Amino acid sequence: MTEIAIAILAAGKGTRMKSRLPKVLHAIAGQPLLHHVLATARGLCPERLVLVLGPDMEEVGAALPQGSPEVAIAVQAERLGTGHALMMAEPALAYFSGDVLVLYGDVPLITGETLRALLARRKSSGAALAVLAFEPKDSAAYGRLVLGSGGTLERIVECLDTDEATAASTLCNSGIMAVSGAHLFGLLKTLENNNAKGEYYLTDIVAAARRLGLDCVHAMALEEEVMGINDRVQLAEAEAALQGRLRRSAMENGATLIDPATTWLSPDTVLGEDVIVGPNTVFGPGVRVSDGVEIRAFCHLEGAEVGRGAIIGPYARLRPGAEIGEGARVGNFVEVKKARVEKGAKINHLSYIGDARVGAGANIGAGTITCNFDGYAKSFSDIGAGAFIGSNSALVAPVVIGDGAVVAAGSVITRDVAADAIAVARGKQSEYAGAAAKRRDRKESGRKK
Repeated sequence: MTEIAIAILAAGKGTRMKSRLPKVLHAIAGQPLLHHVLATARGLCPERLVLVLGPDMEEVGAALPQGSPEVAIAVQAERLGTGHALMMAEPALAYFSGDVLVLYGDVPLITGETLRALLARRKSSGAALAVLAFEPKDSAAYGRLVLGSGGTLERIVECLDTDEATAASTLCNSGIMAVSGAHLFGLLKTLENNNAKGEYYLTDIVAAARRLGLDCVHAMALEEEVMGINDRVQLAEAEAALQGRLRRSAMENGATLIDPATTWLSPDTVLGEDVIVGPNTVFGPGVRVSDGVEIRAFCHLEGAEVGRGAIIGPYARLRPGAEIGEGARVGNFVEVKKARVEKGAKINHLSYIGDARVGAGANIGAGTITCNFDGYAKSFSDIGAGAFIGSNSALVAPVVIGDGAVVAAGSVITRDVAADAIAVARGKQSEYAGAAAKRRDRKESGRKK
């Protein structure tokens, strides 16, 4: 099998985003555009991976996700076109003779399946390079592929340089290509910048290859896959397209989305079989949901695991580190953060559980709060199996509530409670007979004056 190297071009300023944030760090489905491209690239198991950035884009390099292979950074100090950008990757790709796949940091929806087909097309044809083409609904803004009589690729003409005959073609250039590493940098050295933009176009290596008698071919992609992101309108369109994919995949794999259009997923969301997801639910990164779970409407989950048969929501929030056990219940207006809620435990409404363990079968009453932060440090609350925490209680961490213990409603617990004990920590109730009537009379007489 031919070795693969991947170069991702991401040096563009992205001025149409009108943002201080580099374009490739704008997010869809909760992850930067570039991270989607990197995930797809790494899925192809390349031998080398190089990212070409512009000057003053250190924050892009700092935001790179960890993975194998490591990403080599090349800098395009002057933005002189895509061909020039790829030239900057030469040191990282020196002596590499396998396939070099050229991707773009602002084209996040390309799939591994399509890229494998492109690589297979180059290999099976014996061509020096293969270009990924597509046929858009509106081709006005794209460069065109010009084919010879035998269907071989002769050249690519950029949009600004097309004549009337070329512009009539609907076969458009995505910019993505697979090039033999043995030929790539020799072809790049032949590029000139005598075009409308005065730039070194990567697309011109097709004509350069043909002049040397090298064959060039193309493969096809869907328009959605090669969508480039240049402004926030296109960012929203890409979000919609990716969410459509993720929703379809979830449903095909056994989850029920009551209202798919209002269910928002991350690329790494895992939903088991017979999971039911209510409307207006958001899954941030790092969520795993086991079989048979019901997630009711208006929930937000991120960095959480939900065990088999649990019921979440409505209006629940699971924050990073939340572990919800089998058959547990986390109800409306409950927030769980960095806490383990064990099998069969119930937190049905209006509570905050953070930095804690809720033991199997425990019941947490409405309005319960684990007071885990003192302004300087986080502390842990341990609630034992079968414990009952009465409504409107505050557990001031660090604290241990023993198995089977009961905390009376309205208590502020500052010390450990032994197993099977009842703890009451509230002010003494006093009653003054007739005082309410006297107060009303006093207030009413004062109002009349």
